[in-house]
Amino acid sequence: MKTTKNRWLIALSAVGIHLSIGAAYAYSVYTMPLVNTMGWSVSSVTLAFTIMMVLGGGSAALFGRLVERNGPRRSAIFAAVLFGLGQAGSGFAVAFDSLTLFLLTYGFLSGLGLGIGYISPVSTLVKWFPDRRGLATGMAVLGFGSGALITAPVAAWMIESIGISSTFYILGGCYFLLMTSAALYIAPPPRDWVPKVKMKKEFNFATIKIKEDLAQLTAKEAVKTKHFWMLWAIMLINTSAGIMMISVASPMAQTVVGLSAAAAATMVGIMGIFNGAGRLGWAAVSDYISRPVVYIIFFIIQLVTFLTLPIIASAIVFQVLIFLVVSCYGGGFSNLPAFIGDLFGTKELGAIHGYLLTTWSLGGLIGPTLVSQIYTRTGSYVPVFYVFAFLTAVAFVIAILLKADVRKIQKQQGKPVLNSVSG
Repeated sequence: MKTTKNRWLIALSAVGIHLSIGAAYAYSVYTMPLVNTMGWSVSSVTLAFTIMMVLGGGSAALFGRLVERNGPRRSAIFAAVLFGLGQAGSGFAVAFDSLTLFLLTYGFLSGLGLGIGYISPVSTLVKWFPDRRGLATGMAVLGFGSGALITAPVAAWMIESIGISSTFYILGGCYFLLMTSAALYIAPPPRDWVPKVKMKKEFNFATIKIKEDLAQLTAKEAVKTKHFWMLWAIMLINTSAGIMMISVASPMAQTVVGLSAAAAATMVGIMGIFNGAGRLGWAAVSDYISRPVVYIIFFIIQLVTFLTLPIIASAIVFQVLIFLVVSCYGGGFSNLPAFIGDLFGTKELGAIHGYLLTTWSLGGLIGPTLVSQIYTRTGSYVPVFYVFAFLTAVAFVIAILLKADVRKIQKQQGKPVLNSVSG
């Protein structure tokens, strides 16, 4: 009889994969060393990051069904090969002074590995944690948000000590080893497995309430439902707002409330903490108040924020509001896999997740483009706030309608509560 794997070690393995690919957010550490050492333009160096981010969401959508078909282990190992080669290959591109090779390795290969690695462990993780879907996926996505916090100082020190090429070689190898090691432990739970949670009272076990999913759909079936497109719309708006804020936080703070460059830089660092904390915190909360309610709260926070920012003069209040928006951005990503499971089941969660991550790529284009175009035309960030207030109001209405529709269907189906005991 096979020994059941420890689901918390499964979660830790997912965190290891996401920590590795999350290092992508530390890219700014490489920008100026590449510009100064190689003589490449800032726009050319930035293009590699743009390609990687766009492919991150795009490859998740393209290969989501492949991940479901091949399973989490093979998919994650494949992602490790692509991401590791992309990072280590960047070292060769620098050594041979080839910008084209750099775009192909750091941009294309790493982007493919990023997207596949992002979704590979998620559907399995949801199956291991039917009672704590939000917490489980929140931990993994927290790893993704925290990857840059670890990589940035390490990479900066290594660049100074051993040069850019060697830094890429070593880190690429480390990412490959960590992702592969984590992938080897990941496996789906046994058929009809349920978790057992032992209570503090000796010899007593509690009954955990696990709500049934609204449906069990394939990816092809899910994209034909209105729920898919409602979730897609609110994710696109939430992602666009978050990335917009992240992309211009420093100059916006200096222009709107007069923060110094140093204070704005500190604010940006703290934003990273809220991004990561929001991924775990909001996801854990959603297990108790439900995913639809959490998304509604996101848009209430953002609507109040965007309507308040134009009329406040306090730098402290300004920063607090920015931190809240960034926490909602992170929380949107961590709650997404659990919300997919609630709505469409776990049959092809990875593929559905991939389709919904197209909002990541689109949001990365829409958010920064909108803010740059509006600021260029008006010379002010105030119109930006009103535009995003309108968008978040739309998302708020959609989230309300989605919650009402889900509740209506649950009542019609008379969904029972499944009982399970575990340890």
